[in-house]
Amino acid sequence: MRELLRHAASPGTSSSQEGVPALTVEDVTVRFAGLTALDCVGFTVAPGSVHALIGPNGAGKSSCFNVLSGVYRAASGSVRFGEAELTALPPHRIAALGVARTFQNIVLTRGTVADNLLLGRQTLTRAGFTATALRLPSAVREQRLHRERVREIADFTGLGALFDAPVALLSYGDRKRVELARALCMEPRLLLLDEPVAGMNTAERLGMARTIAHIRDALGVSVLIVEHDMGMVMRMADEVTVLDFGRRIGGGSPEAVQRDPAVVRAYLGGGPSSATIPAPDGPDTEQAP
Repeated sequence: MRELLRHAASPGTSSSQEGVPALTVEDVTVRFAGLTALDCVGFTVAPGSVHALIGPNGAGKSSCFNVLSGVYRAASGSVRFGEAELTALPPHRIAALGVARTFQNIVLTRGTVADNLLLGRQTLTRAGFTATALRLPSAVREQRLHRERVREIADFTGLGALFDAPVALLSYGDRKRVELARALCMEPRLLLLDEPVAGMNTAERLGMARTIAHIRDALGVSVLIVEHDMGMVMRMADEVTVLDFGRRIGGGSPEAVQRDPAVVRAYLGGGPSSATIPAPDGPDTEQAP
């Protein structure tokens, strides 16, 4: 039986990558009615690392995320999270293995921040519908523990002061933060973040970057991130994989990828091989603590 409060470390404490497996993607191909969305894509997310998946619009990044989270089925290839093969599993089974994701477009329910974060505890809940409806002591005790845990996570992600606030009244940046916190409430070992700073202003982007770095450093959680903000990618990522038209065209350290001629051509449409992918100027290129 699953331990109720399964997590690598309490928020705010240090953690190693012990118990966090690698994510290994090998030769994954996805087709839709003759259209190839992914063509033999492969990469590895090392335990406890931040790995960025980048590429121009239509490169296949969202299709890749949907395969990893069980929304799409690959036509061929393999996705392994440690010893677990994910390619044939439905989304709820993948989530139960410790894989949580956010979405490019905010998907929240009505109610408060607390209500939304508690939804992230569903895969960890042992009490059945009847016990919960009858408010049996075991169910009440479990609900109290879950609420205490989501309060910790709200504080950890900078949402403590907004814990009982209706999400409809929050700023766009805070709603994006709620979605990240809800994913963290699943006690994941791997976070899939789909454009976590899209639509944010500079201050919000910097704050989100700090939060993601803190999650990795404090909890040892692996992070796979899709992001168009090249300043954030080059600043945060340990490794980068580049897709274009569904194929992997490059990979390696942020510095190596930034100077890869094939990657530069994909982003800029040509130019000298010494060109680099431009990063935004100004405060958004500061080092996140």
